[in-house]
Amino acid sequence: MAKIWVEAYGCSASFADSEMITGLVVNGGHTLADDPSDADLNVIVTCSVKDATADKMIYRIKRLKNKPLVVAGCLPKAETATVDKFSPKASLLGPNSLGKTLEIIESTLRGHKKIELEDSDISKVGLPKVRLNPAVGIVEIASGCMSECTFCQTKISKGEIRSFRVGDIVRQVRQEIDDGCSEIWLTSTDNGCYGLDIGTDLPSLIDNVSEIEHDFMIRVGMMNPMYMPRIRKDLLESFENPKLFKFLHIPVQSGSNQVLKDMKRGHTADVFRKSSDIFRKKFERFTVSTDIIVGFPTETEEDFGQTLDMIQETRPDIINLSRYSARLGTKAAFMDQINVLDIMKRSKTVFEIASKISYERNQEWVGWKGEVLFDEISGDTIKGRNYAYKPVIVQEKVKLGHRKKVEITRATKHGLYGHIIS
Repeated sequence: MAKIWVEAYGCSASFADSEMITGLVVNGGHTLADDPSDADLNVIVTCSVKDATADKMIYRIKRLKNKPLVVAGCLPKAETATVDKFSPKASLLGPNSLGKTLEIIESTLRGHKKIELEDSDISKVGLPKVRLNPAVGIVEIASGCMSECTFCQTKISKGEIRSFRVGDIVRQVRQEIDDGCSEIWLTSTDNGCYGLDIGTDLPSLIDNVSEIEHDFMIRVGMMNPMYMPRIRKDLLESFENPKLFKFLHIPVQSGSNQVLKDMKRGHTADVFRKSSDIFRKKFERFTVSTDIIVGFPTETEEDFGQTLDMIQETRPDIINLSRYSARLGTKAAFMDQINVLDIMKRSKTVFEIASKISYERNQEWVGWKGEVLFDEISGDTIKGRNYAYKPVIVQEKVKLGHRKKVEITRATKHGLYGHIIS
């Protein structure tokens, strides 16, 4: 039996994978190390979505390789040669091979490199886990996606959509709640296409999860806009349930239809505009998060201007901004690339506009009084979320997973600040 250190990076699905890897480690009789230096073996669950992220992964791999190492997640599947270059002795575990966790750890501890990158037949639903946050249950509802985006490695890493059964997901959610979770994240590579392979859809899943008779909140994870028109009407009805945070992450990526076509996104900018507008009109306050990529190879100044116009028009609460970087194995990597200085200039422009909009939208909450679910502790700070999933910070002591009525007294571009009034 060994001491194992596990660390994770990337999206919520990656963190969910790390929780399951940790659960399998503990169930297998191993113990968890307090830090990498104390471990007999290190596990890193990687992300490879951007150059900057991949560089961070490489840095961590180089730091951790002085011990037996397992590199898991998207990077070893999408860029096996990269991992081998910087840690040739590391074992490799793919994002859909979690059932092989104990085998790969035991082999690596014996000094034998093992590679498990093929999809296993074990569903991620129902696997044991050790939660990163005892108040939050991260439940993966599917793996893979249906898109063919020319800039993205996700399809390379995770393959085609494989939705998990509604009944299995509901049982997993019940388990999370029974274990003390007060907040459930329904997550996957792309929630929008959930169920297309098994004859169901996201609203049906949400409705089934909402019917669980416990006091908890649900955060619906990222969905690409191309699937929104098919489910929008039913999704609007699903969001009427008070258990759902009034929040959606809908990554548009660009305001130019030509760039979206070159990206093979499968939607137009108007699909995002309409979805954002409909949800905000339906609900008094609704938080919209989106992603923007600047500097895609075919993006002209006119295309970039259309993105700025769309941002000003739709005013997303949150913009996850990325500078385009060519990723190994993607079609866009073979296109003529834009000058890095031009990309940096465009990024700065979007960042300034996005920061201003986030600040202004958060300012609208000053004076609001309402219930906040406290779900995160960072040092001496406790953070909660209101019904629109806005982050709320207070100075008072609150137990994780508890709800309190809060009055918002000030706001920044990052969140809301207030005090408890009951």
